[in-house]
Amino acid sequence: MLNRINTLFAESRDLTMNRLQNDTLSIEIAYIATLCDESKVSDFILVPFTKQEHPFEELVLTNPVFKRLDDPAKWADTILHGFVLMQINGKIYQLDAARIIRNENPQTMVETVIAGPQIALSEDLIDSVNIIRSRYPNPELAVEERTVGTMSKTRVLLLFDKRRVDPTVLTGVREKLDRVSIPMISATGELARALGDRYRLFPTMMLTERPDRVCTGIQDGKIILLIQGSMFALILPATFFNFMNAVDDHYDSFWMTRCLLALRYMAVILTVALPALYVAIVSYNPELFRVQLTFSIAGSRSAVPYPSFIEVFIMLFMIEALIEASVRLPKYIGSTATTVGGLILGQAAQQAGLVSSIMIIVTSVVAISNFVIPVNNMSGSIRFLKYPLIIPAIFFGISGVTIGLFCYLVYLADMRSFGKPYFRIISKSASQSGDIGQVNNE
Repeated sequence: MLNRINTLFAESRDLTMNRLQNDTLSIEIAYIATLCDESKVSDFILVPFTKQEHPFEELVLTNPVFKRLDDPAKWADTILHGFVLMQINGKIYQLDAARIIRNENPQTMVETVIAGPQIALSEDLIDSVNIIRSRYPNPELAVEERTVGTMSKTRVLLLFDKRRVDPTVLTGVREKLDRVSIPMISATGELARALGDRYRLFPTMMLTERPDRVCTGIQDGKIILLIQGSMFALILPATFFNFMNAVDDHYDSFWMTRCLLALRYMAVILTVALPALYVAIVSYNPELFRVQLTFSIAGSRSAVPYPSFIEVFIMLFMIEALIEASVRLPKYIGSTATTVGGLILGQAAQQAGLVSSIMIIVTSVVAISNFVIPVNNMSGSIRFLKYPLIIPAIFFGISGVTIGLFCYLVYLADMRSFGKPYFRIISKSASQSGDIGQVNNE
């Protein structure tokens, strides 16, 4: 039995196999440690077998928790559902020792959804693998263990589907992990920076706390990195589309998913280009607007004593400060303080003539559009992109904005995520989400 199970789970480091022997009997047991409760294994198997107070084979035959399993084809599925397999005198028995993750696990806080699961990954590796294996009960799911950090020796687990993963990508990830030489790594973001995301404008690895997104990534042939002490997982390689795809897209209808996806791409364009377009049009190309709108903008800026780009920088600084304050303040006062601060500061700045009313509208649209992006680490990168684009807008107007956007597109088209093209607008998961939505409708 042990040889066959070892062949099925050859690359799973959480597989436990033991051959035990007492004075009268020899048994073999096999189970996946991350899915099983060790105390159940000890109470029902190890302790009775060791003490020998009663013949162990009779205990197995009389105790209903032990059930015969005669079909070897079911061994893999049985182990993957948290059972212990035990061989006694050539007969195979199963014991339900599933380790149940209860509601004390943290709820999702960063990636919230309406219809999807609400439980998040855990800071404990065993709990996280338990959650993932419970949602992806496939014997092809391999688990490898590494240590990173020359001083911290932090445990890192690689999870991937052996049949779906790209061997070239897997080899590259293993080599990069072996080359990590940072003394201390205590968070998933530090590991992402060590693997190559330190100086890039766009993230090439996705940070997520959601087990359903992790399982979807494994199904798509991606590699998952889990780090001890962090409830966030790294999904790689990741494309631009993956960051724009929300978990709820797998539950909505086909056309609703496409509409929301188009909305997100429009929001990205607005949050990146709108401040630079405001500077370019107000300062260089007011003829692009109709006469009535041009007079309205000029009237709102009549009391502002400095150029439009200084006005833009003032308002963007205010909105960035409010966003940072909402993150750092305690959650019970953060939303109230930032809402009141934004209303008071915006109204006071407009009445004092420091900024125009049109600029307040532009700033609000930029902030709201940035929050539409579903993945947080991409949202942070998009927040930065609008500032370099303002510089060519100051000196060259609309032409400068166009050249800046073209440079961003060239940079995206040239990027690779572990060898895979990064700037793919549509990927495999898009069609999957649409198909799931159609099935739900039927």
